[in-house]
Amino acid sequence: MRRSIAIAGIAVVALLASCSKSNYSSRSDVSKNANDSVASKQTLVWADEFDKPGAPDPTKWGHDIGNSDGWGNNELEYYTNRPENVSVADGKLKIMLKKEAYKGFNYTSARLLTKGKFDFTYGRLEFRAKLPSGRGTWPALWALGSNIDIKQWPACGEIDVMEHVGNQQNKIFATLHYPGHSGANGVGKTTMEPTASTDFHVYSLDWNKNELKFAVDGKVYHTFANDPSLPFNDKFFLIMNVAMGGNFGGEVDPAITEGTMEVDYVRVYQ
Repeated sequence: MRRSIAIAGIAVVALLASCSKSNYSSRSDVSKNANDSVASKQTLVWADEFDKPGAPDPTKWGHDIGNSDGWGNNELEYYTNRPENVSVADGKLKIMLKKEAYKGFNYTSARLLTKGKFDFTYGRLEFRAKLPSGRGTWPALWALGSNIDIKQWPACGEIDVMEHVGNQQNKIFATLHYPGHSGANGVGKTTMEPTASTDFHVYSLDWNKNELKFAVDGKVYHTFANDPSLPFNDKFFLIMNVAMGGNFGGEVDPAITEGTMEVDYVRVYQ
């Protein structure tokens, strides 16, 4: 899926991503899952547990604002940083898509990114999330090359750890974009998760100089061979968003008035 020109300088995603808390592994819902065997061999280097109610932590997350010509995908939403579209509550980050007239658009949502605040090369990335449902919804958990201001997409590389579209309910997509593999030519695979929108799941990436491995709840379903010629050997920043419609989101159900992606945590290990 193509979506990254609008981040270039956060100006041009378009075509188509300091933690002080030490008790990350103490939650029973985490320590008992299949991901621990991998994560326990690495050191937690960055995380957001979304434990402080209110706005997302501004030292960790910035916002893309606007529509920017549909973010390269003919998307319908206008991204804001309003509490109506993004907030932290009950230990979860909530990105809320709403059907409403706003600044000339019919939907609002939010897109958060760590550009200029955190990036990394290689390691393990985990998002624990519950996804919205409904035709037209398009949540994504992903990463873009930090050099996008110098090397425009797709030269900077894009790593889609998780994408889901309501028109293909419960199908999880993991995709990589790079030169020669933009838009629908991205290299990816899919897996089915029957409770994607009713339960939380861990969407993970294990990344090194030799390969990138994508999994849901520890079950690997996509392995991609890395090599020095590819952009997946440089630093990447994180992005989380919920889009509506567009080239990949597809047909929109006009009866949908809202949809929420909840994120329990984001963690990076090296």
